[in-house]
Amino acid sequence: MVLKFKRIHQDASIPAYAHPSDAGMDVRSVENIVIPARGRALVHTGLVMLLPPGYEAQVRPRSGLALKNGVTVLNTPGTIDSGYRGEVGVILFNSSDEPFSVAKGDKIAQIVIAPVTQPEIAETDEVDSTDRGVGGFGSTGV
Repeated sequence: MVLKFKRIHQDASIPAYAHPSDAGMDVRSVENIVIPARGRALVHTGLVMLLPPGYEAQVRPRSGLALKNGVTVLNTPGTIDSGYRGEVGVILFNSSDEPFSVAKGDKIAQIVIAPVTQPEIAETDEVDSTDRGVGGFGSTGV
Protein backbone atom coordinates (compact mmCIF):
# COMPACT_ATOMS: atom_id res chain seq x y z
CA MET A 1 0.00 0.00 0.00
CA VAL A 2 1.12 3.54 -0.72
CA LEU A 3 -0.28 6.18 1.62
CA LYS A 4 -0.47 9.58 -0.07
CA PHE A 5 -0.61 13.01 1.55
CA LYS A 6 -1.35 16.38 -0.02
CA ARG A 7 0.22 19.47 1.54
CA ILE A 8 -2.34 22.27 1.89
CA HIS A 9 -0.01 24.50 3.90
CA GLN A 10 3.46 25.60 2.81
CA ASP A 11 5.00 24.52 6.14
CA ALA A 12 3.44 21.05 6.22
CA SER A 13 5.72 18.05 6.69
CA ILE A 14 4.89 14.64 5.28
CA PRO A 15 4.60 12.20 8.24
CA ALA A 16 7.54 9.87 8.72
CA TYR A 17 8.57 6.89 10.81
CA ALA A 18 11.43 7.68 13.21
CA HIS A 19 12.65 4.06 13.04
CA PRO A 20 12.06 1.36 10.41
CA SER A 21 10.21 -0.88 12.90
CA ASP A 22 7.89 1.84 14.31
CA ALA A 23 4.12 1.33 14.15
CA GLY A 24 3.34 5.05 14.27
CA MET A 25 4.47 7.85 11.97
CA ASP A 26 5.11 11.26 13.50
CA VAL A 27 2.81 14.15 12.61
CA ARG A 28 3.90 17.79 12.95
CA SER A 29 2.20 21.11 13.62
CA VAL A 30 2.05 23.88 11.02
CA GLU A 31 1.28 26.54 13.59
CA ASN A 32 2.46 28.15 16.79
CA ILE A 33 -0.21 27.72 19.43
CA VAL A 34 -0.44 27.82 23.22
CA ILE A 35 -2.63 25.25 24.93
CA PRO A 36 -3.78 26.63 28.27
CA ALA A 37 -3.34 24.71 31.51
CA ARG A 38 -6.05 22.03 31.67
CA GLY A 39 -7.18 23.18 28.22
CA ARG A 40 -7.43 21.76 24.74
CA ALA A 41 -6.80 22.93 21.19
CA LEU A 42 -7.15 21.73 17.63
CA VAL A 43 -3.66 21.73 16.14
CA HIS A 44 -3.42 21.82 12.36
CA THR A 45 -1.05 19.66 10.29
CA GLY A 46 -1.56 21.24 6.87
CA LEU A 47 -2.11 17.78 5.38
CA VAL A 48 -4.88 15.88 3.62
CA MET A 49 -4.51 12.10 3.77
CA LEU A 50 -5.66 9.90 0.89
CA LEU A 51 -6.33 6.75 2.87
CA PRO A 52 -7.51 3.81 0.74
CA PRO A 53 -10.77 1.97 1.49
CA GLY A 54 -10.47 -0.83 4.04
CA TYR A 55 -8.16 1.15 6.36
CA GLU A 56 -8.39 3.70 9.15
CA ALA A 57 -5.77 6.05 10.54
CA GLN A 58 -5.57 6.12 14.33
CA VAL A 59 -4.27 9.38 15.80
CA ARG A 60 -2.44 8.58 19.03
CA PRO A 61 -0.46 10.52 21.64
CA ARG A 62 3.31 10.73 21.70
CA SER A 63 4.61 9.13 24.90
CA GLY A 64 7.30 11.78 25.41
CA LEU A 65 4.78 14.63 25.32
CA ALA A 66 2.54 12.77 27.75
CA LEU A 67 5.28 11.90 30.24
CA LYS A 68 7.32 15.10 30.12
CA ASN A 69 4.56 17.67 29.60
CA GLY A 70 1.21 16.05 30.41
CA VAL A 71 0.03 16.63 26.82
CA THR A 72 -2.03 13.95 25.12
CA VAL A 73 -4.49 13.41 22.28
CA LEU A 74 -7.90 14.05 23.81
CA ASN A 75 -9.98 11.54 21.87
CA THR A 76 -7.34 8.86 21.70
CA PRO A 77 -7.23 7.09 19.46
CA GLY A 78 -8.87 9.50 17.08
CA THR A 79 -10.10 7.76 13.96
CA ILE A 80 -9.69 9.13 10.46
CA ASP A 81 -11.94 7.26 8.04
CA SER A 82 -10.82 6.38 4.53
CA GLY A 83 -13.45 8.63 2.96
CA TYR A 84 -12.33 11.79 4.82
CA ARG A 85 -10.57 14.32 2.61
CA GLY A 86 -10.28 17.30 4.94
CA GLU A 87 -7.24 18.54 6.81
CA VAL A 88 -5.80 16.21 9.44
CA GLY A 89 -6.15 17.93 12.80
CA VAL A 90 -5.07 16.77 16.24
CA ILE A 91 -7.01 17.61 19.40
CA LEU A 92 -4.36 18.06 22.08
CA PHE A 93 -5.17 18.25 25.79
CA ASN A 94 -2.81 19.82 28.30
CA SER A 95 -3.37 18.09 31.65
CA SER A 96 -0.70 20.15 33.41
CA ASP A 97 -1.07 23.28 35.51
CA GLU A 98 1.10 25.30 33.10
CA PRO A 99 0.38 26.50 29.54
CA PHE A 100 2.06 24.39 26.84
CA SER A 101 3.48 25.94 23.68
CA VAL A 102 3.41 24.07 20.39
CA ALA A 103 5.80 25.45 17.80
CA LYS A 104 5.53 25.13 14.05
CA GLY A 105 7.28 21.88 13.10
CA ASP A 106 6.86 20.18 16.50
CA LYS A 107 5.88 16.53 16.57
CA ILE A 108 2.38 16.53 18.06
CA ALA A 109 1.03 13.00 17.57
CA GLN A 110 1.55 9.76 15.77
CA ILE A 111 -0.62 8.01 13.21
CA VAL A 112 -1.03 4.24 13.04
CA ILE A 113 -2.68 2.70 9.96
CA ALA A 114 -4.96 -0.27 10.68
CA PRO A 115 -7.27 -2.48 8.64
CA VAL A 116 -11.01 -2.05 9.16
CA THR A 117 -13.46 -4.91 9.49
CA GLN A 118 -17.12 -4.13 8.89
CA PRO A 119 -19.24 -7.06 10.08
CA GLU A 120 -22.79 -7.69 8.96
CA ILE A 121 -25.12 -6.15 11.57
CA ALA A 122 -28.13 -8.10 12.89
CA GLU A 123 -30.55 -7.68 15.78
CA THR A 124 -31.26 -10.55 18.19
CA ASP A 125 -33.69 -11.34 20.99
CA GLU A 126 -31.32 -13.81 22.66
CA VAL A 127 -28.09 -13.25 24.63
CA ASP A 128 -25.97 -16.29 25.48
CA SER A 129 -24.51 -16.73 28.95
CA THR A 130 -20.79 -16.71 29.73
CA ASP A 131 -18.59 -17.17 32.81
CA ARG A 132 -18.20 -13.40 33.04
CA GLY A 133 -21.83 -12.53 32.47
CA VAL A 134 -22.66 -8.87 33.05
CA GLY A 135 -19.63 -8.22 35.29
CA GLY A 136 -17.64 -5.17 34.22
CA PHE A 137 -16.04 -1.96 35.47
CA GLY A 138 -13.65 -3.59 37.92
CA SER A 139 -15.74 -6.67 38.69
CA THR A 140 -12.64 -8.89 38.57
CA GLY A 141 -10.75 -6.80 41.15
CA VAL A 142 -8.17 -4.07 41.06
